[in-house]
Amino acid sequence: MGFLQIEGKNFVVFGLANKKSVATAVARVLEEEGGKIFHVVRSRERAETAKKLFPDSLVFICDVEEEDNIVRVRKEIGEAVGERDGGRIDGLVHSIAFANYSEGLQPFYGTLKKDFLQAFDISCFSFISISNHFRDLFARDAAAVTISISTTTMAAENYGYMAPIKAALNSSICFLAKSFSTFSEVRFNAVAPSLLKTSASAGIPGYVDSYLYAEKAILRKKALKTREAADLAAFLLSPRSSGITAQTVVVDAGMSVNYFDSEIVSAAVGS
Repeated sequence: MGFLQIEGKNFVVFGLANKKSVATAVARVLEEEGGKIFHVVRSRERAETAKKLFPDSLVFICDVEEEDNIVRVRKEIGEAVGERDGGRIDGLVHSIAFANYSEGLQPFYGTLKKDFLQAFDISCFSFISISNHFRDLFARDAAAVTISISTTTMAAENYGYMAPIKAALNSSICFLAKSFSTFSEVRFNAVAPSLLKTSASAGIPGYVDSYLYAEKAILRKKALKTREAADLAAFLLSPRSSGITAQTVVVDAGMSVNYFDSEIVSAAVGS
């Protein structure tokens, strides 16, 4: 058995959209280490993509905006893992986020209530709901990981209202870990990467410029790779991280310590 000790274990991965998705990268690491993956995607189109990328994995469809769908897919996965015969899931990945930028970039104070609440429902509450409905399908020492961002207190104008929602997501892992501790040893953590090159991020206004800036701010002058975030997620899902719970773990290749890099300062002040 490999270092991560996940060979033969069952993992449910929510959120694959395409080959560039964080969910895809996490599932790939888990699969390489011998894990059995059950994908949950939003639509039939994404299900076809998942089947092509992971031909050996079962794929389920669930739009988390409707709670009944979560209840249904939990039942389907329970049957797939052999719940009646003692089958359980050992890890769950929540890599789901949505924000409505259809009206273009707006100042934060102009955030529409309907957009904020929809984004909160899909990006944050869905993790709470999924954890609740899957609670009796988790192995006693299972782990759940959600995907956050490296900081929720830097007011990046183009990220807008998603930062407060990610902050709520980070807080939720603490309360999930505490509430689950009354009957299990299930761990909850968040992986918080700096800017990644994904299809979802490409839909954020001005993201490319922010990504290029982040690359300059990173100590090694090379952007964070999605695989690097996925490696951390796989570790947090494994028994090797058994002492880590209720944590938001930043993976940013040192970006957060380097905002006063001389190259960036010179470019900003024209010296």
